[in-house]
Amino acid sequence: MEGNGYSVKIDVFEGPMELLMHLIEKNKIDIYDIPIVELTQQYMDYLDRFKEFNMEVASEFLVMAATLLQIKSRMMLPKAEKEEADPEEDPRLQLVQSILEYRRFKEVSARLREMADEQERFFTRAPMPIPTKHAPPDKMSLDLLVEAFYSVLEVKAELKIPDALVAPEEYNIQDKMEDIMSLLHRANGKLLFSESFRSGTRSELIVTFLAMLELIKLKLVAVRQQRLFAEIYISIILPEEQEKEGG
Repeated sequence: MEGNGYSVKIDVFEGPMELLMHLIEKNKIDIYDIPIVELTQQYMDYLDRFKEFNMEVASEFLVMAATLLQIKSRMMLPKAEKEEADPEEDPRLQLVQSILEYRRFKEVSARLREMADEQERFFTRAPMPIPTKHAPPDKMSLDLLVEAFYSVLEVKAELKIPDALVAPEEYNIQDKMEDIMSLLHRANGKLLFSESFRSGTRSELIVTFLAMLELIKLKLVAVRQQRLFAEIYISIILPEEQEKEGG
């Protein structure tokens, strides 16, 4: 308050609970053991100070003053002796619970205010659906194909050497190229890399692999992998795709 060449500053409190918290913190009072006489006296002093400066005292402050006076009177009354009875409830208990709850709300509101101030520094918008796309490798390298072929060989069971010696079977790359194309047509033009090596001896599998390399070279089939470490597929190159690659 200012006037007549001097100024007086008094604390402004939002409610009686805030005034009580101020007095408790100022005097370092243990909330669980409030000296009700001292606290009530200081509270009434603040109300008198408000009246001294012609400040309107809200009804809630007066209600709290009446509550404190009631607790004070109950604390000052002599306790009646009761035999085999439960001890009387502490008159300050309800006030302590109210103060603790108010303090929790103040702490939460302070934290929310900090979060709101921090959030004002950022501009946000509603979430947008972002499609996930895995960029496939441009071209399958020969090293990857050889590595995939070795993996196929590892899972194939080795044939035992027969008791009787027989003439070795001869496999033709051209025949294996036709076999691969036939498998692709039956599988609607797309087949797992490992499915191209369903059975056969080690030499037959090697010839099949060479036949596949020849088909890739002639641009009759393509080997694709949707993303790194995913399954490898072979597929027939359509005529329009062949024209694009040839152009």
